[in-house]
Amino acid sequence: MANNMKTQQDILEKLNIHVLNPMQEEAVSVIETSKNTILLSPTGTGKTLAFLLPLLNVLDRKSPEVQALILVPSRELAIQIEQVVRSMGSGYKVNAVYGGRPISKDKTELKHNPAILIGTPGRILDHFNSDRFSKTSIKTLILDEFDKSLEDGFEDEMKGIISQLPSLKKRILTSATQVIAVPKFVQLDKPKTINYLKEKASSKLALKTVVSPDKNKLKTLLELLEHIGHEPGIIFCNLKESIAQVSSFLERNNVNHACFSGGMEQKDRERALIKFRNGTCQVLIATDLAARGIDIPEMKYIIHYELPRHEEEFTHRNGRTARVNSKGTAYVLKWKDQALPEFIKGSAQINISKKAPKKAQFWETLFISGGRKDKISKGDIAGLFFKQGEIHKDQLGVIELKQDCTFVAVPLSIADELVEKLNNTRLKKKKVRISIL
Repeated sequence: MANNMKTQQDILEKLNIHVLNPMQEEAVSVIETSKNTILLSPTGTGKTLAFLLPLLNVLDRKSPEVQALILVPSRELAIQIEQVVRSMGSGYKVNAVYGGRPISKDKTELKHNPAILIGTPGRILDHFNSDRFSKTSIKTLILDEFDKSLEDGFEDEMKGIISQLPSLKKRILTSATQVIAVPKFVQLDKPKTINYLKEKASSKLALKTVVSPDKNKLKTLLELLEHIGHEPGIIFCNLKESIAQVSSFLERNNVNHACFSGGMEQKDRERALIKFRNGTCQVLIATDLAARGIDIPEMKYIIHYELPRHEEEFTHRNGRTARVNSKGTAYVLKWKDQALPEFIKGSAQINISKKAPKKAQFWETLFISGGRKDKISKGDIAGLFFKQGEIHKDQLGVIELKQDCTFVAVPLSIADELVEKLNNTRLKKKKVRISIL
């Protein structure tokens, strides 16, 4: 055990985490000693780390087979967990597979079995049915955001997958909402439940209602953004069409934003999140897809531009702000004759006539055509910008290194100049193209 503890400490240091939160502490010890576990905890409390730490302890370094399967409802969540495993530096191979990307890409990555396979149910079942690898060494099954997978109609696929896993020793289910009943096919015998959903009550979420005099709420939305000032936040819509409408309105009014919805190409969704994370975009306009399992820092506020239809969506959206011990505000935007759903309680109406001081956009995102597979590191990128780009330390923003490309935040005022200076330079052995994203 001492050896494991040291490893856990190394991992936490690598992730720059000083200490686990109480939910993670409890989850790690319960998962280590139990066959079946249900982990219930609000969005954004660190469930991924809570199940990955004990998982790494049961993997066998010598085995060349797939040993753990993590099923998730969305590709964003698959990518996010894959990134967390990689940044833990465990030395185990991990791959994420999901619909919406070529199966040939999966096949290349799965030529050497990963110890940990992450994926959406449909895509995993495709690989299972094509017998791409042996399933007899899969001893741990994790169903992350399990309720969402059921809600999204993945029950048959999950049934098909679990029926092909003869050697399961451990099952872990996670959810950010109270799971009502676990279907029989999961074979979750006498599970231990870790429930931290009640803890959410201690968070400092302020709920405020903003009334639009007009049925078209766009003008009021703009006033609200001007009242809040230059803070990162999410505007939630129910439909892709509404996102397009809000987006073109904000564009006309020079509000820097990105869009995020299920109708977008995977690549565009990823890039929207990158620009939002690194501060190039102030606002993300999103459907409920962004309320769960995507990797963005905590927000100071979220706006319900269109009212959620169900309490669950309301909870998940609000979970993007005021996490654990910090403060946050959820603004409910309604037009004057609109009644609020029953589940929106205790919301105080506010006046938004006072405007916050205007701030200009500071960051811009540059695209670099080289990444991890070209043996390029974040240090190489930083070196290029400091030496050849001649910028100071505080002019280099967030660097996001991907498999085949990299995204770097730099001050908008010098972005064009940097592209001119650095485009077609050499990084390691590769000549890279650099352009504004």
